[in-house]
Order: sequence, then structure tokens, then C-alpha cells
Amino acid sequence: MTNIQLGQYNRLRVVKFVDFGLYLDGGEAGEILLPLQYLTDEMGIDDWLEVFIYRDSEDRLVATTLHPEAIVGEFAYLEAVQVTPIGAFLAWGLPKDLFVPFREQSQKMVTGRFYLVHIGIDEQTQRIIGSARIDHFLRDNEMTLEEGEQVSLLIAQRTDLGYKAIINHAHWGVLYANEVFAAVNIGDHLQGYIKKIRPDGKIDLTLQKQGYDEVEVATTKLLGELQLAGGFLPLTDKTDPTKIYEWVGMSKKTFKKAVGALYKKQMVRLEADGLRLLDISEE
Repeated sequence: MTNIQLGQYNRLRVVKFVDFGLYLDGGEAGEILLPLQYLTDEMGIDDWLEVFIYRDSEDRLVATTLHPEAIVGEFAYLEAVQVTPIGAFLAWGLPKDLFVPFREQSQKMVTGRFYLVHIGIDEQTQRIIGSARIDHFLRDNEMTLEEGEQVSLLIAQRTDLGYKAIINHAHWGVLYANEVFAAVNIGDHLQGYIKKIRPDGKIDLTLQKQGYDEVEVATTKLLGELQLAGGFLPLTDKTDPTKIYEWVGMSKKTFKKAVGALYKKQMVRLEADGLRLLDISEE
């Protein structure tokens, strides 16, 4: 028996077509409408479709092939498009905006501004709602991460140290400003790595892969950038870190390690104004 998960992607079977769409087998939840605007010529009876399930303005379960900014259990940075006496509505990629009740707002929301919210289900109404009370939904006391692990990051807040980020929709972490060499904005989704897990459970993050693999990847990348640049890059160990990142997409520390690796292999020459790729004929 199909078990519908509200606010999630579900794989459901087509059971019949009607003038205004098609119906999917929702098991105990009954038949669920996929409205006409989401149908394609390839869809047929008994086909299995991956759809997102939510409630329409009349509280009926409805399916869509659209992908919202986040699903239940995740966080997103969304714009408030309407504020009413009962709460705010945020655009999240579906025809029905995400409702954030006043009780779930950490500050009074204003139309046109963006807010970090958690997507969840209201226990009383069984409707999908948003909440800006972020700390209520993070599991920092249930650590399952390991140092060096690759993780997904949602940039949440600018601080004096750098940026606070939500890791895998579950934990807080910090990206230090002196280790960020590209433009980072609130709401950005990035891939990062666990740099250090402190004794108090706080997590330091990095956008660069650590250890030997990091050097190997960076060395290959630097070699490719040199080839693309015609064999010369105007970068030295005295170049500003921001410029190094703009040219080759890595931190200054990683750049120097990659240069060292290429130098040991006698593949580059260090010149006063940059780095030159050696030809085989120069050996």
C-alpha cells in the first residue's frame, strides 16, 4: 500500500486521466490530482511519476512536477511576498506560497525581504509551514559527521568571524573569512568539508578538500590552468590570496602546495613575475 509523504517527493502510479489533469494512486490517501498544466504527452496509464505532494488552497492533497526550493525537513532562504494579520507568505517555487505563522517568526517579517526558514508540518493542521526559529530544528547534540567529510552547506549568516552555515540541513558550522576566497552570499548552497570538530561540538568548515587528495586535485587543476593560459600564470608566493582564487580557484596555501608538487616533477619554472610551464624540450 502506497504511503504518502506530505512535503516530499513521492513515486506514484497513474490511474486515470480527466479533463483537468490525471489522478495518481495515493493508497490510503486516495487518488491525488496532478493538474493539467503538469502533464506531458509521454504520460500514460500505469506509468510511475515522481511528484511533490502538498496541500492546495482548499487543503486537498495535490501533486506537482515542480521542484520547490526545499522539502519538509530542509532549510531555505526565501522571499516574503505577502504579510497578513495571521502570518507571512514566502515564495518557494510552488503555486501556493509557504505560510509562516506569526508564532514561527523570530522577527516580524516584511514583504520583499528574504528569510532563512525551516520547512515542516504543523502538528495541529497537518499543513506544510515554514519556521524562522532555526535552532529548534538543528541536531547539534546528535553528531554524525567526521572530519574531512564532504557536506552540503547553506550559507545562513554573516558574522565577525566569517559565515555561519547549516550543514546537511542538520548542524551549525562556521566558515572563517580568512579561508573564503570567492564571493559568498547569504542563501548560497555550496559543497564544503568538515575541517575540524571541536571538543565542545562546534564545527569548523572549509571549501577546500583537505590532505593529500587536496594537493593531488589542486596540482591537476593548476596544470590545466597553466595549459589554458598558454603556459604562464602571473602568480607567485607573494600574490594576494584573492587574486590567486580568481585565477585558479584555490586558496593561497593550496596553490603553494600545488606549485611545489609541479616543481618537484620539474614541470614548472618559478619566475619573478609568475609561474611558467616547462616544455619537454626544455629538459
